[in-house]
This record gives sequence, C-alpha cells and structure tokens, in this order.
Amino acid sequence: MGTRPAPPTSMAVEEKKVAVDGSANGHAAAAAVTVSSAGEHRQLDAGALFVLKSKGSWLHCGYHLTTSIVAPALLSLPFAFASLGWAPGVLCLVIGAAVTFYSYNLLSLVLEHHAKLGRRQLRFRDMAHDILGPRWGRFYIGPIQFSVCFGAVIGAALLGGQSMKSIYLIARPDGMMKLYEFVVIFGAFMLILAQIPSFHSLRHINLISLMLCLAYSACATAASIHAGHSSTAPPRDYSLPSDSQDLVFGVFNAIAIVATTFGNGIIPEIQATAAPPVTGKMFKGLCLCYTIVVMTFFSVAISGYWAFGNRAQGSITANFILQDGSILVPKWFLTMTNVFVLLQLAAVGVVYLQPTNEVLEGLFADPTKDQYSTRNVVPRLIFRSLSIVTATLIAAMLPFFGDLNAVIGAFGFLPLDFTVPSVLYNITFKPSRRSYIYWLNAAIAAVFSMLAVLGSISAVRQVALDAKTYKLFADV
Repeated sequence: MGTRPAPPTSMAVEEKKVAVDGSANGHAAAAAVTVSSAGEHRQLDAGALFVLKSKGSWLHCGYHLTTSIVAPALLSLPFAFASLGWAPGVLCLVIGAAVTFYSYNLLSLVLEHHAKLGRRQLRFRDMAHDILGPRWGRFYIGPIQFSVCFGAVIGAALLGGQSMKSIYLIARPDGMMKLYEFVVIFGAFMLILAQIPSFHSLRHINLISLMLCLAYSACATAASIHAGHSSTAPPRDYSLPSDSQDLVFGVFNAIAIVATTFGNGIIPEIQATAAPPVTGKMFKGLCLCYTIVVMTFFSVAISGYWAFGNRAQGSITANFILQDGSILVPKWFLTMTNVFVLLQLAAVGVVYLQPTNEVLEGLFADPTKDQYSTRNVVPRLIFRSLSIVTATLIAAMLPFFGDLNAVIGAFGFLPLDFTVPSVLYNITFKPSRRSYIYWLNAAIAAVFSMLAVLGSISAVRQVALDAKTYKLFADV
C-alpha cells in the first residue's frame, strides 16, 4: 500500500521468519526485530514469534484446514435441509463449497503476493491493516474474528458436554448427572490441550482429527441409512412449512447454518504456519481439505435428510434416539460415534483458540526471552487457562448457545469467509473492470453481504422465539 508503514506484527521477509522461529527458543532477543528489504525495522510481538511459527508443510496446512472446517457442525446439515428441501439444500451445499474454496484461494493469493513483496502477513487483522487501513483491522476484522473464534471454542465446549451426556445416557438411561457437569469435565480436558505452545505443534493432533471426522461422518451416514430402513423409524415427511413467514426465515436461518458449517475465519493464521516459500502450499492444503469436505458434508446431509425428512434435529445423532427411549441403531455403534465426535471437538476447540492465544502472548509474553522461560511460561499457563475457564463457564451457563452461535455465524463467518476475500483480492490485484474476475468478486461480495444481513435478522428472530425457554445452567 505505497509508503504506508507495515503493522508492527507483520513479517518482513519470508526467509527471515525461519531465523526468527529458530531464535525464539534460544536467542529470542536477537529475533525480536526483523529487517525488511528496504531496511525498515519492525518489532515482532510474542504472538507472532511463539504461536504462529512458520515451520509447516502443505500437508500440515491441510490438517489444520480440515479440523477448522470439517467439524461436528456438519451433523446439523440435515436440519438445514429440513428448511430448504432437496434441490435448494443440495444447491446450497454446492454453492457453499465452491464459493468458500474460491474465496479461501483468493485470500491465499493475496497473502502470497504480499509475502513476495517482503511484507508477509500472519493474521487476518494484519491483512486488513495493510490493505484496507488500520481502522478496518482494529475495529472490524479483528473483533469479528475474535468473536467468531472464541464463539467456536464455547460451542466446542458445549457440544463436547452434550456428547459426553449422550454417551452417559446410553449406558445409564436413568442417570442423574446434569449437562453442565459434563461441560465442566470436557472443559478440563480442553484446558490441558490448550497449553500446547504453538499452532504448528497441533499438526499431529489435527491429523488424528482428520481421521476422526471421516470416522463419525461414515458412522452417521451408515446409521441414517440403517434407520431409514428400520420399521420403527418415524414416518418421513419432506414438506416445508406452510406459513410463508416461517418458510422465509427458516430458509435464511438454514443458509446461516450452512455458512457456519463451511466457515473458517483463520485462513491467514493457518497459512502463517507454513514454512517459506509459501507459494502453492495453501492450494494443496485446500485441495486435501475439500476432498474431505465433499466426502463428509454431502453424505451426512443427504443420508440424514433422506432418513428423517423435516424431523431432522439440530444434530443428526439426536434422531437415532426416539422419544420413548428406544434406539434405532446398536448402542455400541451410537456410543462409538459420539466418542469420535467428542474427541474431534477437543481438537476443534484448541484450533479456534489460537487467535486468542496469539493475542494473549502478544500482550503478556516477552519476545526477548526464551519461549519456555519462566517469564513466558507462567503467563501462558495462567491466561490460556482463564480463556478455557471462561469458555467453559459460558457453555455451562448458556446451553442454548447454538442459537447465539447462529447469530455469530451470520455476523462473522459470512463476511469473513464469503465477502472480505473478494474485496481484498480486487483491492490488491486491481483487475480490470472489464474482466470477469472483477465482476465475479463484486457479485460474491454483494450477494453474501446481503445474505449476512438477512441471516443475522433470521438468527436474532430465532433467539427471540426461543428466549422464553432459556434458563441458566439448563439441563437440555
């Protein structure tokens, strides 16, 4: 952006980051400053040095991408289909996959372009600062990204507690433990994983996460097919709401659910974990991720909606237990599915905690000290633990957080993942107004901005409708 100085947290030269990462563990004082090709000194904060280490391969990027996108939220896709119907539901999935794959590649190309210019950007707010201006990074992109990511951590804690309770009730149908107790237990597990020092350090956990999402998606698909052929399954009905108002708001709420399911919000942070040169690595990682997306999203959505129609619940696994307590699939199979979901939720929660970790390290860690020195380990332990405790407390208090998460998704994921990438690409590369790519990007930005507004209205309406049933620490 001309002569505008880079943000203090952006990287100067790709190769310099390798030296920084090596120095962060032994010679951090020397690594506290990097020098751009123009000789401009830029101070690096501890968040960039310690959390966003650039050591990964394209495979590692693929693991991180898959964990952040192919999460247990995909089990709600049959519920979204119930408000859309067959053809619109499949069309929404296809459009969501195509647009997000395209948008994430646009973000990656913008990041690669600035890296080649000697201004590697490690965070979403760095991109907004450099390309849109400081206020956009500080007051729009930064807060929205933080809300979306920390909301995902809260959602992971809540869903983890619900999965644990499901396992418990399968084993003990008359059990007396409450949902908030399971949320606290799961939060304790997440608290341990939260201490893993850097995003790159999660690569092996995220490989396991990739295998887990394939496992529970296959289980959910097989269970839906089995239940659909069961004589005890409830009758299937694919009709849509007859009331036009309910139909319209249901459609927009379903679009928000689909957008949230495809949402990521941390593409720059994931690309920051790739070792230089970064060119082409994210594209390969996205190809791996979207291979998994096609295998899981479509199979779960189509099989679940086929089996249960408009009776599909917020998570398709809930449909396998009937109101009279009978189970449509073997108990061991349903327990296994919930265990797979439970384990992956821990990985998802920790991945979405990384932007919070990066901010906290930048505020409270000392980049001139060793990453594992007492000076840096103590505040890391304290503040990461406080983050998980806060997320767990909110999840336990507000077990209806799914409604609020739909609002966050509409306000956050739709702009960050569908609208902003097109805007950043057009501003960075300035394609001709006669070119198709300019108008394609402009159309995507306009359409999904409008959908974000309508989805937000629909999500807020759903919160208002459900408000009368809200109760702190409810056992749902």
